Amino acid sequence: MLNKPVDDIIMENGKVVGVKSEGEVARCKQLICDPSYIPDRVRKAGQVIRIICILSHPIKNTNDANSCQIIIPQNQVNRKSDIYVCMISYAHNVAAQGKYIAIASTTVETTDPEKEVEPALELLEPIDQKFVAISDLYEPIDDGCESQVFCSCSYDATTHFETTCNDIKDIYKRMAGMAFDFENMKRKQNDVFGEAEQ
Repeated sequence: MLNKPVDDIIMENGKVVGVKSEGEVARCKQLICDPSYIPDRVRKAGQVIRIICILSHPIKNTNDANSCQIIIPQNQVNRKSDIYVCMISYAHNVAAQGKYIAIASTTVETTDPEKEVEPALELLEPIDQKFVAISDLYEPIDDGCESQVFCSCSYDATTHFETTCNDIKDIYKRMAGMAFDFENMKRKQNDVFGEAEQ
């Protein structure tokens, strides 16, 4: 049921039993979703500002790298949150030849979010064009174990996906009742593909 709207989440006795879309119901015992599907089961946890910048050059002092990540530590810019920069380019087939895409982001702490990202934007000068977006961050109000509706958190300002990976592992643990066993996964892979070379 890809590319279909969610009309309703069907609950019976406090537990999810299905998702209704255009008159059809897809039955389920558990549901994984992001906050946009269950606004009554999430709370606002803050905001993030993201500025997408189109550049005609690599970021200075990166050895003309076609891609890079920069983290500006919070204590260097008198903030509570780090500022993140992720840059990719035409080499990754995401921009026209000779163009670079940089995304600067941070958690909003003041009433002037664009000013908060200025240390990152200064690294990117000159900027051909920029697009600013401020998004609310949401988190689930419960762990989902009772309803079997497991909600992820909104994407935060980080660009390295560590917090997103931790969120996924946490959802798995709540759904399965135990942490995902990565070592067991390696053993199964070795069973299929042979022992890993020592």
